[in-house]
Amino acid sequence: MKQSGYAYAYGAGTIINAIATWKGAAFGIELKTEAEVVLTDSKNIQGYMEEGGDTRLIERCVELTLLHFGSTIGAKVATMSEIPIASGLKSSSAAANAVVLATLDALGEKLEPIEAVKIGVQAAIEAKVTITGAFDDACASMLGGFVITDNKRKELINRVERDSEVLILAPDKKVFSSDTNVARSRLIGRWVELAYNEALYGNFEKAMTLNGFLYCAALGFSTEPMMAALEVGIEGVSLSGTGPAYTALGSPELLDELEPVWRGIGGKVIRTKVNNSGGRICR
Repeated sequence: MKQSGYAYAYGAGTIINAIATWKGAAFGIELKTEAEVVLTDSKNIQGYMEEGGDTRLIERCVELTLLHFGSTIGAKVATMSEIPIASGLKSSSAAANAVVLATLDALGEKLEPIEAVKIGVQAAIEAKVTITGAFDDACASMLGGFVITDNKRKELINRVERDSEVLILAPDKKVFSSDTNVARSRLIGRWVELAYNEALYGNFEKAMTLNGFLYCAALGFSTEPMMAALEVGIEGVSLSGTGPAYTALGSPELLDELEPVWRGIGGKVIRTKVNNSGGRICR
């Protein structure tokens, strides 16, 4: 047993929000969450998040990973993140994945990436930070690239790698996934299914833009950031998760045009790119 472990995982942007149909799609982004887990002789698990917030998720991730291997020892777990919390950029999925990987590192154990994802998803459900378990977001965070999933079955349908720059508009307010109006989201299910089918065909930009307009309408978010992106020629833009952040995929030239427009709207604007590599243990 190594006693201490270190790992990281990435945030993600939304192609299809799975709340309406339990079917989702997402892509990894180059915003990182790092985790450190130190095993202790006590039976307590104590969490600390440098970025602030509720530590129940990361503590439960450690606990479930230890239980998977029949261990009842204690641990201290800490995370540090570049991802804005409660913005729809999958900060919870990144934290869960990073902590599960760091716990595996501390134990000197291994799991297939999807099995590690499932531990984090279960912890997120138990910590009540998600509605569907966010299996799509967790897969994008852990595996990188563009993923398509069935969240109810916890099944990865497809994964592809594509390079693209990403622009993020992250308003100052926080929106927690667990507070989302599920009933209104389910009303748009048949149209979200159309967007999901576009993702299955690899039309990710078309899928995410349809998704964005649908969920903005259902959840009461402005479509102005999306319209501004379309006006400069961006084809892929969406509300990310349940908001309030928006993400846009595009060429450097188009994002150069969009960036000052989004800065004028207000909030934090982040320039990054798609992550295709996924989470890793730090050796």
